[in-house]
Parts: sequence; C-alpha cells; structure tokens
Amino acid sequence: MKLKTQSTFLKLIFGCFFLLNLFSVDLNAQDIRVEPPNWWVGMQMNEIQLLVHANGISTYEPQLKYKGVEITEIHKADSPNYLFIDLKISEVAETGIFEIKFKKKGTKNLSFDFELKSREQSAEDFVGFDHTDVVYLITPDRFANGDPSNDVVKSLRETKVDRSSGYARHGGDIQGIIDHLDYISEMGFTSIWSSPLLTNDMENSSYHGYAITDFYEVDPRFGDLELYKALSQKASEKGIGLIMDMVANHCGSGHWWMDDLPFENWLNFQKKYESEEEIPTSNHKRSTNQDPYASDIDTKLNNQGWFVTTMPDLNQKNSFLAQYIIQNSIWWVETLQLHGIRQDTYPYPDKDFMSDWAGAIMSEYPNFNIVGEEWTTDQVLVSYWQDGAQNKDGYESNLRSVMDFPMQMKIVQALNEGNEGWGNGLVKIYEGLANDFTYPEPKDIMIFPDNHDMDRIFTQLNEDIEKTKMALGLIFTLPRTPQIYYGTEILMDNSDKRGDHGLIRTDFPGGWEGDPINAFTGENLDTEKKQFQNFLKTLLNFRKNSKAILEGEMVHFVPFDGIYPVFRIHEDEIVVTFLNTNSEEKQIKTSRFEELNLSKIKFRSVLENSELSFDKDIRVPSGFSIFSSN
Repeated sequence: MKLKTQSTFLKLIFGCFFLLNLFSVDLNAQDIRVEPPNWWVGMQMNEIQLLVHANGISTYEPQLKYKGVEITEIHKADSPNYLFIDLKISEVAETGIFEIKFKKKGTKNLSFDFELKSREQSAEDFVGFDHTDVVYLITPDRFANGDPSNDVVKSLRETKVDRSSGYARHGGDIQGIIDHLDYISEMGFTSIWSSPLLTNDMENSSYHGYAITDFYEVDPRFGDLELYKALSQKASEKGIGLIMDMVANHCGSGHWWMDDLPFENWLNFQKKYESEEEIPTSNHKRSTNQDPYASDIDTKLNNQGWFVTTMPDLNQKNSFLAQYIIQNSIWWVETLQLHGIRQDTYPYPDKDFMSDWAGAIMSEYPNFNIVGEEWTTDQVLVSYWQDGAQNKDGYESNLRSVMDFPMQMKIVQALNEGNEGWGNGLVKIYEGLANDFTYPEPKDIMIFPDNHDMDRIFTQLNEDIEKTKMALGLIFTLPRTPQIYYGTEILMDNSDKRGDHGLIRTDFPGGWEGDPINAFTGENLDTEKKQFQNFLKTLLNFRKNSKAILEGEMVHFVPFDGIYPVFRIHEDEIVVTFLNTNSEEKQIKTSRFEELNLSKIKFRSVLENSELSFDKDIRVPSGFSIFSSN
C-alpha cells in the first residue's frame, strides 16, 4: 500500500514538471502583440505608447538599444498580460528595425522587431478633402466583388456568404473598389469614403464594418494592408482621395481583448453580464453634451452606454485607451496617406477626449480634414461641434467638418410638401440656409441626400425622379461639401421595406460576375436609371470646374409660386439654379433679380441645349434647372 502511494506521488510530481515545461515552451514560442507595430521618424508625435500583450508579460522587463530611441516609462495594467511602454523618438533617430527584448530571469527572453519608417510625404502635404470635392460613400461588401477567393475566411466566426440575405456577407472587397476607380472618376467623384475595412470578427452581420475587433488589421475578407494601401495610391493617381471611416466610441464584442481586458475600466459599464438585456445601452440623447439642464444619468447613458449590446463602449477617460485611439488614428493616416477621416457616432464618446483626438490629428496634419457624424436635425446642435464655434461653455472641438442632417431633412420635407405655405415647402430650405450664420464655416459642412443608415433618397421622395433631381441638383449648388451614397446615381431604392438596412445597402448591379445588369457599363440598365446616371455625371463634372459654385458667393430669393432661385456669383462666372415644384413651367418677372445686374449676361443650360436671358421675363422649366454664364 505504501509503495503504491509513493509511485502515484512520483507520477503526480513528474506530471507537474511536464506541464510546467510545456507551459514554458508555449510562453517562449508565442507571438507578442505590439500596437502600434511601427512608427515614423520626423513625426510631431515623437512620444508614443506601445500596448504589449502576451501571457504573463508584466513579469518581464522590456529593453532596447537603438540610437535616438529610449524607453521613458513602463506601466503595468490590472491584467498581468499587458505592459504599456512609453517610447521617445528623438530627432537623431534613423529609419530601421530594432529589437525590443523582454527579459525574465530563468526564462527564455521574448522579443519583438519594431520598425521606424521614413515618411512618404511631409505633414503639410496631407491635404484633406474640402468643399471642392464630391465624396462617394461605399459599403464595400455591397459594391463589387473583385476577388471571390477571399469571400470566406474559415478562421473567422462568420463564414457564410449569402447574397439573398440583406444581413449576411456578400463578398464585396477592396479589389472591387480598385477595379472600378475609372467609373468613380469618370462620374466626377473626387473622394471615396468607405465604411470601415478593419476586421469585424463577429458571429453575424459583420459586413458593415462598425463592430471592429482589431484596430490594426484589415479584414481578410476585404483584402490585406498592402491592398488597402494600393487602393489609396491608385485612387490618388486618378485624383481621388481616400477617407477612412473610424470608430472611437466602441468596438465589437468579438474584439481580441474582450477575454482579457487590460484595466478594470477599459470599457464603460465593464462587468460580466448574464444576458444582453442587462447591458446598459446608450439613450442616444446626444443633446446632453450641450444641455445646461441635463441630468447626470442621462449624460452618462449617452456617453457611456453601449451603442448596442454587441458593441462595448470604450472608456476614453482611461488615459491608456485614449492614447491608444489617438495613435491608432494617426497610424492609419500615415500608413494609408489618407485624404481625410470620417468619425462615426461623434457625440457619443467623452467630448473632451474627442477634442483632444481631433486636436492631435490636426496638429500633426494642419491641412487635413475630419468630418464627424452628429445625427441631429437641429443646426444649433450641429454647429456646436464645428471648429471655431463660439460655444457658451467654452468647448473647442478642433473638428473642421460636421454632417448636415438638418439640411438633408429640410430638403426632403420641402420637396414632399410641394408648394410653399407660411412655413412649408421650399420655405423650409430657404429658412434652413438662412441659419448658416450658426456655422463658423458653412462650406465645410458635409451635405448629402442619403447615406448607409437612412432610406435611399429615391425612396424618401416616393420614387419621384424630378424631385430626386431637384434634391441632388440643389445639393451640388450650395456652399457645402457634398457626399453621395453609391447607387444613388442609378436611383437605387428600398421602397419595398423602408428602414431596412440590408435593403438600403443593396448590391451595386454589375459588381458580381454574372449580374444580369451592369451599372458600371450601362449594360441592361433601365433607361430612366441610365438617364439619371448621366444627369448626375453631367452635374458633377460641371461642378468640378465651376468657379461660381466652388468659390462664389451665394444669393437666394424667397420662394414664390413654387419656385426657389439660387445664385452663385463669382467675378468670372454666375450660376443660377431653379427649383420649380410645379408640374409645368412658370413665367416669372426678372425685375425680382434686378439687384444682380443680369440683363446683359447670357446664360446657357448646363443640362440641355437652351439659353436664358434676364433682359425680359423668363420661363422656368418644371423641376430642376441650372444655367451658367460661361
């Protein structure tokens, strides 16, 4: 009995040594995650913080020897599997790869090769999009499938491709965008804003990109980093800038760090919930950012509640997370040579952090541009977020551009209501534009007829082509920065099911091999859709070269008899547009416009072969018309 017990004991001891040895081998062989994975010499941000993740890494001592680079401080997290390392990169540092060693007595050293790169262009050469651009918004999964071989990646959670489902992946990718850059350019678009292309390793509905699970990785179902860089380069060669959609407010619940969060306050409302119903979600009351009477709980739920139960809310008041997000954004600007950033859900994160975030980027790239999504239809609330606003609370946003949800709503309401009344119809547009005094710089506000989160404009306007032309025509005329959602040019709609995001984000015809209709080439495209595509193409390419629209002053006249006249005036050109909501043409007296001294100027239609002269009464066609003095 005694011998048997000793034998069992020895087996247990041997087994323990075997397990310890196995653990040691696994630890030594594992990959270390270091973010950011590289940086650049000559950056204004020359003090960076590395997030290092590996099993038990907090028990190791990081060391490096490289000219001009030093570790200034080492921070441990609540989890033993993280280190945060402060690096200073001095002016004498040169490009190259150096080794960061992680030493621990009695254990094999770990290491990571960190690269300092040279910059491809100076900070001043990063010129952001502006009012001279027209931005083409693309949902990549639904635009074009340029590489079917990456449709399914078995290592990721969602592996099904099903084009019949509005919420499954369809296979569109970066190569699909590259393949159709000529189409985008010929249409007259000068910038591309793509929904996020980073990894969304979620169980389902991962196609849209807003539940990011790795902030430094391109989703392999879209391509890889080199292909993303190629998109930026090839687009730039065609005069098209690339705008990256970023998300500072939240991540996806499938993010790699969710099983091992570095700090107890990395997330807002950070705890293990028994069910999704327990998770505090945002109340979406964005006005709490400005409301002098807002309660603490309402403010907290807007800024700290999870956007949805599968999108954990990031706590930007954690200084390590704040630094992480800022560095990540700058890393992508530099890596992709970006033309701008679109920041998702702008009023949801901590607003002081968002000021710091935008300020850090604009300080690094003084000629850059960022547009923030503030989905509210109140111009006063929107103007609060634009850089230069004289806010009563002293808030300075450092944000150059905000999205024009107020004017989008007014245009749709005005056109659907018909002829103006006391405060209805076209008067809503007129009075909305009169409120431009609230914006520090109206032309930097991004205006749009629709986007990936709202009904298609053709649906909003009840599939009325003339009203849709009026909406788009006006948008291109105003002192704004226009954005158009892919498919708007061919009257894509979601009228069969309003509000359905899957239907809103329908596949672009011709983006997949075997599509019976190809809107890129016009093959089998319905005549009305093709005509509208040509209408938009003509307007866009005219706008590119119109000094009046791009730089001229605006004068508009109070709508009358269902007609709204808008003039853009430059010393070299005058452009006049009319919205006529009547079903027939209208004769109007030119004496109304006498102050503009137009009687000796001849105008020609941009869209058709006709002329206009203000030396006598004029007849204004029904719908949208535009005339130029050039």
